[in-house]
Amino acid sequence: MKKTVLFERHIQLGAKMVPFAGFQMPVEYSGINVEHMAVREAAAVFDVSHMGEFWITGKSAFDLLTRICSNDVSRLETGKAQYTCLPNGQGGIVDDLLIYKFGDEKYLAVVNAGNIEKDWSWFVKNNSMDAALVNASSDFALLAVQGPKAAAILQKICDLNLASIASYSFAIGTVAGVKDVIVSNTGYTGAGGFELYVNTDNAVQVWDKILEIGKGEGLIPAGLGARDTLRLEMGFCLYGNDIDDTTSPLEAGLGWITSFVDNKDFIDRERLQNQKTAGIKRALKGFVLQERGIPRHGYEIVNANGELIGKVTSGTMSPVLKQGIGLGYISREYWKPGTEIFIRIRNKDLKALVTKPPFI
Repeated sequence: MKKTVLFERHIQLGAKMVPFAGFQMPVEYSGINVEHMAVREAAAVFDVSHMGEFWITGKSAFDLLTRICSNDVSRLETGKAQYTCLPNGQGGIVDDLLIYKFGDEKYLAVVNAGNIEKDWSWFVKNNSMDAALVNASSDFALLAVQGPKAAAILQKICDLNLASIASYSFAIGTVAGVKDVIVSNTGYTGAGGFELYVNTDNAVQVWDKILEIGKGEGLIPAGLGARDTLRLEMGFCLYGNDIDDTTSPLEAGLGWITSFVDNKDFIDRERLQNQKTAGIKRALKGFVLQERGIPRHGYEIVNANGELIGKVTSGTMSPVLKQGIGLGYISREYWKPGTEIFIRIRNKDLKALVTKPPFI
């Protein structure tokens, strides 16, 4: 098992460590619900240094990204980030990722931890245009400071004007005395905040300063457990649960990051265009349980007659709503918000209503 550079800090803070994507990661410190509500009401800091980072540079960088990404990279401006996915050539998804544009010939791809090797191989395999590729995953530590007080806390130790960094934008500045930190506004919690891409040698210094300066504002460390419940309350996809090599972007509700502009020839374009024209038979939808229960990945979704109509991909007890919420692929006739469906939990069918995320 790999360890992030902050592993010892997590142990000192009493974190419960679990294996995740090949890393020993903190799942919780003071409790998932406590950490969740800290993000919703104040702030928390996450270590997400297990994520992967690839540099794509040179004159052919744009051509490679245009070919392998579903979204329209030509719309990406310098200093901006774009959410996209990698179609796998068979209608599914290799991974979902962020692309940061540093210049016309310099981009950074940020990929999911469990897919670093797979994604790297995919980039290399499809790089017929000879863009310069560097797997810089071991060079970066990544800290996410999230919550309504995150900006005010970070501003005390950052020389950038954080208010000027709009959603899906980034800038480079000094944080906690560390230079050349990439400060990004692309959160995964729906609570506001920033992500800090720091050289691994300086990560402990930045982590310690954030905890020190944020303590009086209610900031606490948070683990992957709260990160999952937070993203689920917003209805954000998690690779390996809600999307994978068998799900198409259109089925997953990611048509908005699948661009069919005339000058964009990307992997699976024709297949996905045909799927869009013909219409999909299943789609990822949100739901809220109307009875007491917790939906989990893999649970069956049925109709009032007990007939199978789908499966749960993600589910939890919402700390804010105090109700079971989830995502799942459901047959077409049950897509309309407010439609009654049932989640089969321990051989009992619990009523739920189809709900368009975010749930809060």
